[in-house]
Amino acid sequence: MTAPVPPAGAAPANAHVIADDTEARAVAAALADEFRAGAARRDAGRVLPREELARLSASGLLGITVPRAHGGADVPAGTLAEVFRLLATGDASLAQIPQNHFVYVNVLRRQGSAGQRKFFFAEVLAGRSFGNAQSEAGTKHVQDIRTRLAPRGDGSYLLSGEKHYSTGALFADWIPVLARAEEDALHVAYVARDAPGVTVVDDWNGMGQRTTASGTVRLADVSVAADRVVPHHLTFRGPQLHGAVAQLLHAAIDVGIASGALAEAAEFVRTKSRPWFESGCETAVEDPLLIQRFGELALQVRASEALLIAAASAVDAASADLTDETAAEASIAVAAVKVHAASTAVDTSSALFEVSGTRSALDSLNLHRHWRDARTHTLHDPARWKIQHIGRYVLNGTRPPRHGLI
Repeated sequence: MTAPVPPAGAAPANAHVIADDTEARAVAAALADEFRAGAARRDAGRVLPREELARLSASGLLGITVPRAHGGADVPAGTLAEVFRLLATGDASLAQIPQNHFVYVNVLRRQGSAGQRKFFFAEVLAGRSFGNAQSEAGTKHVQDIRTRLAPRGDGSYLLSGEKHYSTGALFADWIPVLARAEEDALHVAYVARDAPGVTVVDDWNGMGQRTTASGTVRLADVSVAADRVVPHHLTFRGPQLHGAVAQLLHAAIDVGIASGALAEAAEFVRTKSRPWFESGCETAVEDPLLIQRFGELALQVRASEALLIAAASAVDAASADLTDETAAEASIAVAAVKVHAASTAVDTSSALFEVSGTRSALDSLNLHRHWRDARTHTLHDPARWKIQHIGRYVLNGTRPPRHGLI
């Protein structure tokens, strides 16, 4: 169905407030188990996860990066990455939906005024969510943003444009919109999901990440108050971790997809596979060739997990002492895990069928959702350019660019 969809409704005003890292990880693990149970069914029928997202909001996980001065847990990047990895082991679509939420909480931390931070951090702690309206179709490239914020005499703006791949917007309370204002400077306008002139269209039709509802947002002369606009272009005028944090979460999702696929493959072989007759084994789990392959896959997944931890540590170190060099180190570390995890997610979710046998290809089992999710999510930005930036940094000491995608 391609039609405007009404707002999902206000998030609970009494969301739990998570206290610390330990609680954040425990809550994420519990939700991952809960979401895993219905993941195949939701994906097969493209059943949008409204109830699950309400659980996510009520759990307090959406508020874990709010600074302590504003009442949040202010968890480090390592914990945030692990939260996303855990959620993705259960349902990769569900894990993708809040990724932009945390990116735009981060924008407020970096460039929001005191008043903006006070208002929006309270919203987040109450369980309300941010979607996104960033990408545009038909433009020259991904950074060719043509959505406009036109200033009005009273200091407010009129916002006009059309966005695509707007993950989270359909379910959000607030939609951060990337737009150009005076002198083409990049800004983020935080727009209420049900504001007049905002239309969210559920027209996402990807082969994977089916329930992210990453569809279209249309903005027709939307009135935006001055205190709902953040000067995002200032983020990139000095050392920054905007791109590193955003990419770290993407990498964590890929690692989670790989971990989830490997776990499901192992369970399938333990409980449903028959041994190949030439192996001479009584059970599939005794087959030395299968054991070898599972060992190889586990090495790939463990390497991605280790790179994820190392990248998060680099981001946390740079957060504590932000310089051009520490920001570069963090971006390069994140680029490394992003490249490795993308390959691991695609390879492991494909190998699931290799080790599980013919029955695993039954459409009714929907095991192919892991590969479809991996193949779709890893298209977000090309690994080949990250390898280029890593090589330039290692060989020539060239720091990666400040464009928010590394």
